[in-house]
Formats: sequence, C-alpha cells, structure tokens
Amino acid sequence: MSTGRAGARSGFTDLRRGLTDGAIALGVAAALLVTGVSGQHSATRLDPLGYALLAAGGLALAARRRAPVPVLAVTGLCAVGYQAAGFDVPVVAFLFAVYAAVRAGHRTLTLVASVTMLAALPLAAMAAGLHDTGEAFARARGALEIAWLIAAGAAGEALRQAERRADEAERTREETARRRADEERLRIARELHDSLTHQISVIKVQSEVAVHVARRRGEQVPEALLAIQAAGREATRELRATLEALRDDDTTPPRGLAHVPELVEQARTIGLDATLTIEGHHHDVPATVDRTAYRIVQESLTNVARHAGAATASVRIDCRPDALAIRVDDDGTATPDTAPTPGIGLLGMRERVTALGGRLRAEPRGEGGFTVQAELPVDRTS
Repeated sequence: MSTGRAGARSGFTDLRRGLTDGAIALGVAAALLVTGVSGQHSATRLDPLGYALLAAGGLALAARRRAPVPVLAVTGLCAVGYQAAGFDVPVVAFLFAVYAAVRAGHRTLTLVASVTMLAALPLAAMAAGLHDTGEAFARARGALEIAWLIAAGAAGEALRQAERRADEAERTREETARRRADEERLRIARELHDSLTHQISVIKVQSEVAVHVARRRGEQVPEALLAIQAAGREATRELRATLEALRDDDTTPPRGLAHVPELVEQARTIGLDATLTIEGHHHDVPATVDRTAYRIVQESLTNVARHAGAATASVRIDCRPDALAIRVDDDGTATPDTAPTPGIGLLGMRERVTALGGRLRAEPRGEGGFTVQAELPVDRTS
C-alpha cells in the first residue's frame, strides 16, 4: 500500500473518530442540560452560570481522545461548579472523562482526580446552601456513586489492556513474518551460492586462461571467447551483488546520500565523465528517502555504464523543504524513436519511488541520451 493511500485511510479514521466524539459530547451536554432544567432547585442568579457549566462539561468531551487529562480537569471543575450553583445533576461527563483518561494510561492521575472529586462534591453541596453535613454527603453520593467511578475506570483499563494485547499480537505477527522472510532470503542466497558460484567461477577462470594462452602464442583471440570472458566477469559481479543484497539483514550501515560521491567516483574509474551537484541540506532527509535516493543514483549510473554507450553523465540532487529531487542525465545513444524496454532495474526503481508516494520519469531525452528524474516527498514528521 502506498503512503498516500495509507494517509488517506488514516485521515478518514481520524475524521470518523472526531465525529463520534463530537456526537457523544453533544449528547452528554444535552442530557445534562435537560436534567438541570427539569430538576428541582430554586431559581437564583447563579442559574446562567450553572447551565453554562453543564453545557461546558459535556462539550469538553469532544477532546477526550486528544487531551484526556485536560478534559478530566475541565469536567471535574464544571461538575463541582454546577453542584455549587445548586444543580443536583449527576456528574456524567466526569465519568466519561475518567474512562478516557484511564484508557490513555493515566491511571494514577485519574485516581487522584477521582478522590479529589469525592471530597469536593460534599463541599460544593454545602456551598449551594445545604447546611446539614449528612444531607450534603447524600447529595454528593447521588451525583457521583463510587460504583460508577469504579465501573468507568475499570472499563477504560479493560479496553486499554485489550488494545495493548492487540498491538502486541500485531507486532508479533510482523516480527514472525520478517523472520521467515529473512530465513527464506538466506536460504535462497545459500542455494545460489552453492549452485552457481562454482560453475560461474570455472567459466570465468577457463575463459581467461584461454584468452591468455592464445595471446601468448600470438594467435588471434576469437570474438566468441572474448564475449564469454566478458560475460563471465559480468556474471560474477552480478552474482556477488545479488548475494550481498539477499544476505543484507540490516546489520550493516545503510547507504544514503552521503555515499553518492562514491558512486560518482566509481563511474569515473571506468572512463565515464561523471559530475555531481547537491543543493540543500541532505542531513535533514528521512532515512527511507535517503536510502531510496542512493539506490536511484546507483541504478541510474549502472545503467549508463552498461547500456547507454555514454561518455558523460550528470547527477543533480536538490534537497527542498518538501521534497528531494533527483536527476541523472547521460549523452548516450538513446533517442525518443528508440526508447529502451524498461528492465528489472527501472521497475525496481519505480516501485521504490511509488512506495514513498513520489514520482519517477525515466525516458530518452529530446536532444539525445537518457534521463531519470525522481521526486520523493519529505515528511518531516516521520
């Protein structure tokens, strides 16, 4: 799945959760207001404040996922406030906040807030005009039963544990799949090494010996023999690179933009006039983008050396605030009329770029030669 599609799905989930939380907040606020309006209490100048606190306590629940601790504090203060204003209404919003805070893992803080509420509600009832201590405590118990409080906390803790176990199970599945993939990759590497390395080495050595002997005798070396010699060397390099890739278990330091100059220097050693230009601060690039950029330059220069018939190649990397732009041009034999068929290297390059939500263009240039242009988005929050 591409990062763009995953981001869209995550955004849809966040929107759905936000709408659900908003609906719950509106429902609780409406229920508190209806209970406050229909309750028995003498009209005072504090009624507007009480209604405002009832509504505020319920509406605060809209932010319970994003800020469970502040919501816990707001709902608690609102509950104490409307109880002191003379509204004998259960502190339903506070119970929702307790559930959300415990689910988020704030158990100790929630316990402290709950004990504080149990102590503050009788005082609020007395501030509302109840001078009898027993009656004040009875009213506080009616507003917040300890059983309700325990049930809300237990529900939040149960769901938190369930989510933790689900996350742990998912991690275990991913680790198992990764381990099996590593084992399969190493098995393939062993099979390739055992079945091909010896035979290719024999072909390479025998062809080189034959060429050497023919030249020592002053004989003309057949073109077919030279082709076998070159193919043996190329096959050895390819097999070595394949085995290294298969055995790569992330124990070696990853290659990135800092190693691109080495690629350009290697291209120069084989007679290619290669240049490199890097603009911007590549140290700010995320690791996945850094590695992908290196692979793009590596594959592009490899293709230039093998297939392009080029004399020059230029590598340009532009580290922008929102994206990393890569361009590799050569002056090879490719023309718009003779576009080459994309090989495994180009296909793999395109898959890497697509996985990061970027764009890739690989095609012959109008003035001759080939160009590879990639743009990788840079997500600073990842």
